[in-house]
Amino acid sequence: MTGTVKQQRQQRRGAGGPLRRVQIGNALSAFGGGFTMPYMFVYVDQVRGLGSPAAGMVFTVFALAALAVLPFTGRGIDRYGPRPVLLAGAGLAGTGAFAFGHATGTPALLVSSFLFGAGVTTCQPALATMIVRCSTAATRSHAFALQFTLVNLGMGIGALVGGQIVNVADPASLTRLFTIEAATFLGLALVTGTARIPTAQLSVVQGKNDGPTGLRALFADKAMVRLSILAGLIFFTCYGQFESGVAAFATDTVGTAPSTLGFAIGANAVTIVVLQMFMVRITARRRRTTAMAAAGLVWLGAWAMALVAGLIRTEAMAATVAIVSIYALFGVGESLLAPTMGPIVADLAPARLLGTYNAGYALVKQIAIAVGPAVGVLLVGSGTWPLYLAAMAGSTLLIVLLALRLRPYLTAEQDNAAPAVVRTPAPVRELQTAA
Repeated sequence: MTGTVKQQRQQRRGAGGPLRRVQIGNALSAFGGGFTMPYMFVYVDQVRGLGSPAAGMVFTVFALAALAVLPFTGRGIDRYGPRPVLLAGAGLAGTGAFAFGHATGTPALLVSSFLFGAGVTTCQPALATMIVRCSTAATRSHAFALQFTLVNLGMGIGALVGGQIVNVADPASLTRLFTIEAATFLGLALVTGTARIPTAQLSVVQGKNDGPTGLRALFADKAMVRLSILAGLIFFTCYGQFESGVAAFATDTVGTAPSTLGFAIGANAVTIVVLQMFMVRITARRRRTTAMAAAGLVWLGAWAMALVAGLIRTEAMAATVAIVSIYALFGVGESLLAPTMGPIVADLAPARLLGTYNAGYALVKQIAIAVGPAVGVLLVGSGTWPLYLAAMAGSTLLIVLLALRLRPYLTAEQDNAAPAVVRTPAPVRELQTAA
């Protein structure tokens, strides 16, 4: 009876203690990212004096590291469990961050950047898998939404604190910055990497042990393929433009001051923090495909405000309001997606391939975020900003269409369209993998 009561409590609330530790780990890794990512370019370009081409190579290697490790990351999670993979990722990231802060030449910076990027990328699907393992179908959307809120808070606080340490005239200040980030990954390993992650509670479909494995399983899953295409477009159009295309448009075309741009990015974070839990309640009563389509419609409003900013750029105050509105509207759409995307991936994945599905989703995200800035900056930098806005608005319309077209490929439960059912704990099956 005790075991039954415990299972019922876990189904309602999820694994509270381990889940809290996973969320703290998410916040720590986000704090580290916000702490150093805004200053990597200036560190290579100005502090080490290696120029912008070397800085560009550093970011390219950082992105390529994700493509190199993610296919193996998913397989490792499925075989050994998320905890050892997270520990390995934290070790790689900490080593890379520490080495990056002490490197003075291009070769050393490239090697450390690869380790840094590989470690950060390895941690992401491991943390996502831990959230799935520590939550239930009823609590999963809330868990992913809380993760997204803590990530934004962590990055914002990290950027704020890091900005107080950075001094371009003092290379030691940047070395100190990256050393502190290395310590945050040690904290991630100690707090989250030592948590006892519960085994997954499976539905009959998720518990099946037959069928293809690895990336072949992803390509054989029509719903996952369509979701991946949709996710790639989402990350390309929003996240891939957030700090690149839109920032270039705001500063170069509209003439927005860098300080104002920082305020706009802050408005995005505040919007997410204020709205996120409210959006969880709204999306809990609606289809997930509807929430994704609604996010696209909100982002259409953001691109409309960008057009307004471009047309009235001589009116400084009005253009500034329009630019801030773009980032705030991005935040509204992101709040709609946070309790939606992660849970769909978890519901689509057979439990034996949960790591593979999370890693595949992370791989799509990394590719889109790598391609998005290149396209955005190219179009804005060439002076064709109307073409840039038209391309982004067209991509956003496609997000709405693809979200609605995904609906027939999802079950009612996967699309959050099934009525709530109280399940008895007796037929629960468990995933037998290492924690």
